Amino acid sequence: MSTVVAVPVKDLVNAKQRLIPILSPSERGDLARAMLEDVLDALVRARLGEILVVTRDPSVEALARRQGAGTLGEDANRGHTEAVAHAQRAALARGARRFLTIPGDVPCVTPGELRALAGALGEAPGAAFVPSLSGFGTNAALLEPPDAMPLKFGEPSFDNHLVAARAAGLRPLVRRLPGLGLDIDAPEDLALLLERGASTRSARLLASLDVPARLSRRGPEA
Repeated sequence: MSTVVAVPVKDLVNAKQRLIPILSPSERGDLARAMLEDVLDALVRARLGEILVVTRDPSVEALARRQGAGTLGEDANRGHTEAVAHAQRAALARGARRFLTIPGDVPCVTPGELRALAGALGEAPGAAFVPSLSGFGTNAALLEPPDAMPLKFGEPSFDNHLVAARAAGLRPLVRRLPGLGLDIDAPEDLALLLERGASTRSARLLASLDVPARLSRRGPEA
């Protein structure tokens, strides 16, 4: 069964603005690269199908190729929803039967989680979703066929996707996967990454930058 897996990635120069209180611009860029490497490593090992990193950043394209992934170019940064729609169209053009999209900032995702999600639909058409840990965002969407429904991201996208799936005549499946559910956006997410993903490139980078001490100095109420 042919599957296209899309990983939308914006340019890394201005990555992760909510981490400004903890990380410098160059550190945020390094973390974004490390997280993407972790995600692509898990995808390559899971062997789900063709991986397409959707980006207009030449450095991201080079990173994707080094990791064994393909790329899908954009002519502008139009946002996550538009990048996913672009990838859905590309999946259809490639004759894919399934489409999966996950973000590039879920470094704790594992090949086992990805395979479990891929098996959620069995042999039947439909839709499956993985919520973010907050329950508001959507950290993965699996569709068969790739154009089974439009996808629209940004909180509260998870509930919205369930409603949209039912409106499209689908019976949406929900899979709660802790690694895939942890997207790194805010300082408190860094603590979870250090706790749950110690073996990842991303956590090792944070440790080398002495981020645990920075978080400790910042305190729980910061």
